[in-house]
Amino acid sequence: MWDGRTSRSALVGLYLAVVAAGTAAVWHTAFVRALGPLAEGARSDLELAGERVVTELQHYLEVTVLTAEHPGVWGPRPRAETVLQESIDKTGSLGAVVIGRDGRIRASVGVAFPVSRDDEFVERAFQGAMGRALAVLDSRGPSRVALFAAPRFASGQVLGALVTAVDLAELERDWRGTLPAVLFFDEAGRIVSTNRSELLFWERGGSGDALSPTGRRFEVEAREVGGYTLVSQDWSSYVPREALMIEIPLPVVGMTSMTLVGIGAARDAAHLQAAVVAAVALFLGALLFLATERRRALAKANDMLEARVAERSAALAQAQAELVRAEKLSALGQMSAGISHELNQPLMAIGGHAENGAAFLERGRTDRAAENFRRIADLSRRMGRIIRNLRAFARQEAEPLGEVDLAVAVEGALDMVHVRAEREGVILDWDRPAAPVPVIAGEVRLGQVVLNLVTNALDAMAESEERRLRLSVVEDGAQVRLLVEDTGPGIKEPDRIFDPFYSTKEVGASEGMGLGLSISYGLVQGFGGALLGENTGTGARFTLTLERAETEMAA
Repeated sequence: MWDGRTSRSALVGLYLAVVAAGTAAVWHTAFVRALGPLAEGARSDLELAGERVVTELQHYLEVTVLTAEHPGVWGPRPRAETVLQESIDKTGSLGAVVIGRDGRIRASVGVAFPVSRDDEFVERAFQGAMGRALAVLDSRGPSRVALFAAPRFASGQVLGALVTAVDLAELERDWRGTLPAVLFFDEAGRIVSTNRSELLFWERGGSGDALSPTGRRFEVEAREVGGYTLVSQDWSSYVPREALMIEIPLPVVGMTSMTLVGIGAARDAAHLQAAVVAAVALFLGALLFLATERRRALAKANDMLEARVAERSAALAQAQAELVRAEKLSALGQMSAGISHELNQPLMAIGGHAENGAAFLERGRTDRAAENFRRIADLSRRMGRIIRNLRAFARQEAEPLGEVDLAVAVEGALDMVHVRAEREGVILDWDRPAAPVPVIAGEVRLGQVVLNLVTNALDAMAESEERRLRLSVVEDGAQVRLLVEDTGPGIKEPDRIFDPFYSTKEVGASEGMGLGLSISYGLVQGFGGALLGENTGTGARFTLTLERAETEMAA
């Protein structure tokens, strides 16, 4: 039999299912947002590493070009080898070879490496251009080298070519073992340079796998999440099992750079935000259930309460205070995801800018470092403003009525909803007065009233094509009026809009309990003011009327 208890059980089950779906959606959104600063920092680190490698190799390339122009290199072999030996001693090159136009080796110093005019990069030098290549020498177990070939011109023709070899291991000494993992692939997809020595000479397979130097294959699963590439692997304990992958081509040196950054911090941030949303939603659901049960009990005990007027008055006063707190918690719950994002994004960005600033300072790039530190200062001020508004809204107010700036209360409410407004495409049109507008009210309670009017307007415009929220202040002698106008569908029953538990939202929705406007109406009456709701030709308009304070507030 379908009875009241069965109906309530079904509603509870439906509510829990909605909470679970909403929590999953919040987790996914938070995770994607957290990947943004992580990807930005990883790309910056990878660019620094790539710039370091390119700069070092370009240096050796330039030395090769200058050495090729030395007259002694093209003289008798003893003289040529003396000049070449001095060059590799000063630059740290592995070795050098001079190849004549006929393809014969005219001079050779340092570590021997196989090279001939038949090599593609050498032939490129004989065509008058710079040649480069990456190779692995087996003679030293094996040794990874970068080869550069520079032409020697005489009478408009190429007389020969100078080939120099550079040990890539020398470029890795300062950053070997640092975080995160950075890999440099040659054109064949083989790792020829990295800060993880155990990954040298691994190859990228054509079907998303990795091939070790021993011939063993490992699967690498890649997937796209929110425009970012995430990979899962089990082929190295020194690389995160789940990582964000960033790739940047380096055509100048014939390489592709890659970094793999762990996503544990992004997952933790997503878990935290999802947990907060789930906890708040469950807490508010419990409050809603208790409030519904209380209504049911009050209906049954109505005859008994008629004889206990004094007790009923005290209970109603306490219930009003509890409902005010519950509505405030409901508002905080609706804003929790946006506020978490507003705080989490600057925190992760500050970490990224701090690391970048330190890296640029080490490289002597003080201008770039100063730019990162200025961004950190801006983000810190932004977080401070958000926290001040949230703290002012959340605290309990015990002070009597006094002089409050209505414009400041409006600014605080807009600060707490601007993330949601931007996400939903709502245009905020706030005509802020040039001077303070002092009114008689309670600071916290007035902020709650204004916030409730603004959030109700945002809820009303959820399905509207045009979404515009306009707030303006009209000063009329001893009275001040705040107008809150939206472009929603309007008020269905204006005469009942301030009744307790009256709501146009579906039963079981998590946006509120139908108490916001009723509580706001009571708070405004406590200020000695009035609250009116009416329809316009384009939506709804709420007018908050308050008494102007006798003394003017300082600007």
